[in-house]
Amino acid sequence: MLSFERLIVWQKSLVFAKKLVIIANELPHKYQYSFSDQLRRAALSVPSNIAEGAGRRSKNDMSNFYGIARGSVYESVNILKLLENLSEETLKDENLDNIYSDAEEIAKMLWGMSK
Repeated sequence: MLSFERLIVWQKSLVFAKKLVIIANELPHKYQYSFSDQLRRAALSVPSNIAEGAGRRSKNDMSNFYGIARGSVYESVNILKLLENLSEETLKDENLDNIYSDAEEIAKMLWGMSK
């Protein structure tokens, strides 16, 4: 097991990313080449940057990657909010409150780790 796999924030971000990829895959066809692709990339960026940051030697490098991961959490939430505002039927009730809560928790954990 690599060191990043022990991080609770990485474990949570993996679940978060999975939820977002499922949502992206279920979006209507008209959003598949814009919102869907961007949501997938932002979601996958969160655990990937946590893993990469954990593999860095200097604290500045680690902090930078954790900051990028945090930005990707924010980007993901922004995309979901835009989709919510476009149309009520764009997003099925995927329990978005839980996803937003997960995002907030992950962002706070990353903020703490980057300090």
